[in-house]
Amino acid sequence: MCAAAAREGGGRAVLADPDPYGARRGIPAGHAFVSDVRRGAGPDGGPSESDAHGAHLGEGIDPYRNPRRGAGDGTRPGAAKRAVLAGLRWTSLRLRLVVVFAAVALTAAVSASGIAYWLNREAVLTRTQDSALEDFQQEMQNRAAELPLRPDQAELQSTAELMAGDSPGYSVLLIGTRDGGKPIVGVSDPDTFTMDDVPKSLQDAVNDKQKVTSGNKYPYHVFWQRVDRGGTPYLVGGTRIIGGGPTGYLFKSLDQERTDLNSLAWSLGIATALALVGSALLAHAAATTVLKPVQRLGEAARQLGEGKFGTRLRVSGGDELADLSRTFNKAAESLQKKVADMSAREESSRRFVADMSHELRTPLTALTAVTEVLEDEADSLDPMIAPAVTLVVSETRRLNVLVENLMEVTRFDAGTARLVLDDVDVVDQVTACIDARAWLDAVDLDAERGIMARLDPRRLDVIMANLIGNALKHGGSPVRVAVRTEDDWLVIEVRDHGPGIPEDVLPHVFDRFYKASASRPRSEGSGLGLSIARENAHIHGGDITAANVPDGGAMFVLRLPRDGAEAAERDHDQDPGEAGDAP
Repeated sequence: MCAAAAREGGGRAVLADPDPYGARRGIPAGHAFVSDVRRGAGPDGGPSESDAHGAHLGEGIDPYRNPRRGAGDGTRPGAAKRAVLAGLRWTSLRLRLVVVFAAVALTAAVSASGIAYWLNREAVLTRTQDSALEDFQQEMQNRAAELPLRPDQAELQSTAELMAGDSPGYSVLLIGTRDGGKPIVGVSDPDTFTMDDVPKSLQDAVNDKQKVTSGNKYPYHVFWQRVDRGGTPYLVGGTRIIGGGPTGYLFKSLDQERTDLNSLAWSLGIATALALVGSALLAHAAATTVLKPVQRLGEAARQLGEGKFGTRLRVSGGDELADLSRTFNKAAESLQKKVADMSAREESSRRFVADMSHELRTPLTALTAVTEVLEDEADSLDPMIAPAVTLVVSETRRLNVLVENLMEVTRFDAGTARLVLDDVDVVDQVTACIDARAWLDAVDLDAERGIMARLDPRRLDVIMANLIGNALKHGGSPVRVAVRTEDDWLVIEVRDHGPGIPEDVLPHVFDRFYKASASRPRSEGSGLGLSIARENAHIHGGDITAANVPDGGAMFVLRLPRDGAEAAERDHDQDPGEAGDAP
């Protein structure tokens, strides 16, 4: 920068022309000049107080700088808000994809906008500040340095006005010294700029004469500071002439720069919003692209669960979703093969049971005829032979019942069982069932005649015979049968007064061939009666439940629709072969 020349006699000090930014230019002799501009240099030549954008001194305010938040400014959410957020759950994959895309886009857009704003802010403020300080320094060199050592008020005022020129928002203040050391002030616009607008810290820095060393060649330097007055940002700079002369201050409005930066901020904000909307749309499109194969996979899995084992996915491409579709198709193919094998084995087993039962009926018919003859002649037989004959008769009848039950079961499994509906008086039907089996003395019937229902009388007889027979055989007398209606339903309760059903047995009472006591495998029952009763209830569209009564005994509740036409129509519409293939 400039180097002060030695005074020659009583003449003015001659300075080398300094370029505040590194260029050196010669100036005519006899011209004094200001010191160099030190942005960020303190009064002692060291670093001054500064923000991130330039040197600041004392209490200066950067109008472009966002105020820092304190620790207690309420940025933490309240307990209620945290509770609400904690209760939120993401149930939609599409929503999660959109939110993630939007968050990433928002983060990227805000980061890019913040960096762009910061860079542009720095460029705009630095360019404006450097230009203003350089012009001010040049004016101080060309005009203020030409003033006498003891200028009067008029000279200072005229020079300040010339230095300010016609630039709007630009004012200059010059301070000279009268004889006797009293200050004199000249201001280009006294209504806009006075000494009260110059921060005290900046005045001290400008007037502080520093020691000239090898690292600090000039005793005075140019200092600047940004301040805010009335909501408008200003740049205040100051310096003084080396070797004697006035001290000068500039006061430049930065309102235009703030307006430009605000416009830039709005533009970046709009760009960020558009980026956010675009990312949401992109995420939606991406989610649709990704979720369509997933939805097809879900639909295929649902169809597979419904028994449509021929369901397959169309495979296209070589990505992960295509691999998933191939895996699903392989699994579906394997499952279809296994189900087909199981269905074939089950069908073979059912056919075997049906064929076996059918083949057993011929010899059983002959055996039944023989046993009936033997039973008629039992009284005349030898007492040693009579017990054996009685056993053969009972076991033959038991075998005959078992074969009939097996054939009934195979019809249910094959889906060939059909309802033969008729309008019947339920109470008369139940009474006939009890009377046919000579149970009138052991059964209490609680019902009123006239309860009509459309059902299969033969299957109702089978159901009641099994329920009442089971109660008489395993429960305790008396057995009570109650018949009533509930809306469109027929409800029949069969209750005994025995010990009840053990809790571990209760879930299995309707299982085939299930017997509560493993030590009695040769009990009179076959273990198919309750199962057949429930199947007959299901074919009507009803059900049977079993439970223990709190005051003792067990109760079976039969619920049937009073009009079984819908169930009969459904059974007729069902493909018997399809029903037989059901696993």
